Amino acid sequence: MRKEYDFTEGVKNPYAKKLKKQITMNVDEEVIVYFKKQASKTGIPYQTLINLYLADCVKNRRKLSMSWDE
Repeated sequence: MRKEYDFTEGVKNPYAKKLKKQITMNVDEEVIVYFKKQASKTGIPYQTLINLYLADCVKNRRKLSMSWDE
């Protein structure tokens, strides 16, 4: 290893804005089970699948639509 490195020609990380932030979130057990089943089918970790799904909602500006039948 060198004693010093020259970063004057350095370039900022273009992906820095896309870094993930760790949070704590309460999620229904059936939601976790669903995504874990999808994860086992696809080989993609369930947390990644949840993030991909939420990112798709953001990208496509999906509107929430909820109704409760009485």
